[in-house]
Amino acid sequence: MGKKRVIKKGGEGTESAGAGKVPDQRGAHRRATRGFAYVQATYNNTIITITDDRGNALAWSSAGSLGFSGAKKATPFAAARVVETLGDKIRRAGLQEISVFVKGVGSGRDSAVRALANQGLQILAIKDTTPVPHNGPRHKKVRRV
Repeated sequence: MGKKRVIKKGGEGTESAGAGKVPDQRGAHRRATRGFAYVQATYNNTIITITDDRGNALAWSSAGSLGFSGAKKATPFAAARVVETLGDKIRRAGLQEISVFVKGVGSGRDSAVRALANQGLQILAIKDTTPVPHNGPRHKKVRRV
């Protein structure tokens, strides 16, 4: 149908539309020298998120978003390519030092950390945050025949 247009009478229409609004900060790049890299390496995919020291996401990428499909998403080669695509965004943000948090048991976890080091970043710490079950779920009740 289309948009409905409302025409206001009087001097209200002479003001600019965005006079009282704050300009959009979406395109502006944040500058940070220290940050965190979160590597989630599963059996099916590798997802990497780069944040600043406050935890605000600066960039992210995954093997699936690069066009890898099926079992190729979880390979070490795909994880290295994910870090290479993030390299340009990392340099624009000005990151120099990162702490790496690795989660998951996928095959791309080691190559992702190595690729981050090859991007010229100084790695301050590497921590494994893979969740480990401590007692597991409750057992099924005993079957009585």
